[in-house]
Amino acid sequence: MKSKAWIGIDPGASGAIAVIYESGNVCWMKNDSTEHELADWVRDVAGTFDCSAVIEQVNAMPKQGVSSTFKFGKSFGFLIGILTALQVPYESYRPQGWQKHMRCLTKGDKNVSKAAAQRLWPSTKITHANADALLIAEFCRQIREQR
Repeated sequence: MKSKAWIGIDPGASGAIAVIYESGNVCWMKNDSTEHELADWVRDVAGTFDCSAVIEQVNAMPKQGVSSTFKFGKSFGFLIGILTALQVPYESYRPQGWQKHMRCLTKGDKNVSKAAAQRLWPSTKITHANADALLIAEFCRQIREQR
């Protein structure tokens, strides 16, 4: 029987994919990696562990340009494609949903999620790039464990 792992995905260009392992260890990969690197990384995790995932649901934002909106949607679709191809069960949640559950409503202030992640993983280097992904992975772990 495979050990469990929970994947959290912040699909933004400056976001990351994070994994929390049943052992309590965490790791992540920034989304600025190539598509092949991201796919290979998730494939390695999904091939070794019994995984489930939560991806942050995205939508266009006011005053966001057409090009950046397209890139955001493309990244979201690509990441869902990886999860689907690897048969990793996933759910998508709006930021307000997972943030409320994790008690870190940011209202756009990334420092809020960074501080919340640092409290959960005090010995881990938390950055603006990995904070949301780690918190989404922890949210995934919590909701899956409740079922």
